[in-house]
Amino acid sequence: MKSVVVLGKGDLAIRACEWFLNSKEYNLTHVVPVIPEPKWASSISSWATKNNVKVVKTGHYKDLNIEPDLAMSVFYDKIIKKNFIDSCKKIINLHNSPLPKYRGVSPINWALKNNETEHGITIHEITPGIDDGPIISQLKYSIYPDIDEVLDVYKRSQEYGYSLFKNTMPMIDSITPRKQNESKAFYYDASKNILLGERRFFTKEETGARNS
Repeated sequence: MKSVVVLGKGDLAIRACEWFLNSKEYNLTHVVPVIPEPKWASSISSWATKNNVKVVKTGHYKDLNIEPDLAMSVFYDKIIKKNFIDSCKKIINLHNSPLPKYRGVSPINWALKNNETEHGITIHEITPGIDDGPIISQLKYSIYPDIDEVLDVYKRSQEYGYSLFKNTMPMIDSITPRKQNESKAFYYDASKNILLGERRFFTKEETGARNS
């Protein structure tokens, strides 16, 4: 069986872990949670402990002294360095945008801020850059800036993200990843979040409350 490490947070990361745990091809050996774990999502650490999967309690991949066949990031919030990338036979990321658009943080927030009518989920290879690795698979779906809150699209993305994941994994070794089109790429880092205005948090009401 192929050894797997999952790095990340929240319900979609847990669903990916459950898929690996039930797979006959993969052996989920470790979970690397984002620390502190967000209060608005289920705890991947608690899930791992309950299912006898080892937890890296510091939440940092540098504490892993293994060379996994596969490492998968699902909303992991640290930049993964080249030495760990090189130690993995394959390392992939599930990113909450239709790459190469919306690299970096808060992709849903920015898509709604920019009045996009389409968003997406991408599974791509991890490189030392930020969300710029070759694309393995991608799914796009409609969003509605006039009526959608960030939370609405986030919840929708969880279902689309899991659908993309479970349909990609059985054939991942047969897929030839394709390079991203750099001419269509743009990137947002956390320093720009202040510019999100009413789209900064999950709901406009929450944003207003925090800013009052």
